[in-house]
Amino acid sequence: MSDSPVKKASPRKLLLVASSGGHLAELDRLVPELHATPDSLWVTFDTPQSRSLLAGRRRIHVPYVRPRDIVGVARAAAVIQRVLHHENFDGAVSTGAAIAVAALPLAAAHGVPSLYIESVSRVDGPSLSGRIIAATRLVSLRTQYASWSSDRWKLQPSILSTFHSEPRTPAPRPSLFVTLGTIEGYRFDALIDAVLRTGLADHRTVWQLGFTADRVGLPGTIHEQMRYRDFQQAAQDADVVITHAGVGSLLGLLDLGIYPVLVSRRISRNEHVDDHQHQISQLAGRLGVAAAIDAPELDAAIIHAAARRHVYNAAADSVRLGEKFEEGDG
Repeated sequence: MSDSPVKKASPRKLLLVASSGGHLAELDRLVPELHATPDSLWVTFDTPQSRSLLAGRRRIHVPYVRPRDIVGVARAAAVIQRVLHHENFDGAVSTGAAIAVAALPLAAAHGVPSLYIESVSRVDGPSLSGRIIAATRLVSLRTQYASWSSDRWKLQPSILSTFHSEPRTPAPRPSLFVTLGTIEGYRFDALIDAVLRTGLADHRTVWQLGFTADRVGLPGTIHEQMRYRDFQQAAQDADVVITHAGVGSLLGLLDLGIYPVLVSRRISRNEHVDDHQHQISQLAGRLGVAAAIDAPELDAAIIHAAARRHVYNAAADSVRLGEKFEEGDG
């Protein structure tokens, strides 16, 4: 293995690759430490979040890749292949998910030093995408957890480590913002039903329902997807935010000082491909920055308790990604 001559302090033209949602939010948070130049290129899906978050930055969209979608990975790889044929990059970085499988080994094969940063949601070990990329032995690997770091999976600080919560004065009857995320193909009716059972949903409630947007008769205002700025505004206007345990939603809410109610999508209810949301939810609960529950556990008392807390960011130290990319960990 030989080291790349690209140094951390040098501005670099990067290929920045991430699925929309939490993966894109993580990469956006980490990218300042990579010293990406303005001509760096983002590769992601075309969603309201990506258009809003990446406004003014160079980007291309690839067709949506569902979890464990081999055909979708191949379609995305074809787009990225054309990019690599026409442009040179100093490095390629991805935080996942399946789009990373399409991009990073291909970039590395083109001589582009490539780095995969596993999502903070992967508390117990790498995702399937991470395992596939590791098996190629072409890409440098990072984890945010010391518990499963190794010579190959090098450690960097968790992006959640600087957040803390403290008490605040609650509203007597909290208004709600309920967001289910935007993952395609997976409903989350259990969360909607749980919110309705609390009796706290009313005309002030704002819903972002994603793939579950065909639900009718819900009190309040319903959106399928929301622009990033609209999402932020709805979250700030609400007394309590109830959200699926997606990393993007969690990070955005913590940045706004919001102590959310995190409700995990579960594979047993066909709400996701695995239970990684349960991992991130439990971690946030242990850190004291969110109420972490499963949908059947949600009740009015939990919502009222969440209304009595807010979050602050004690960050002074920035995330460090190391002095250089490596060409491989082989």
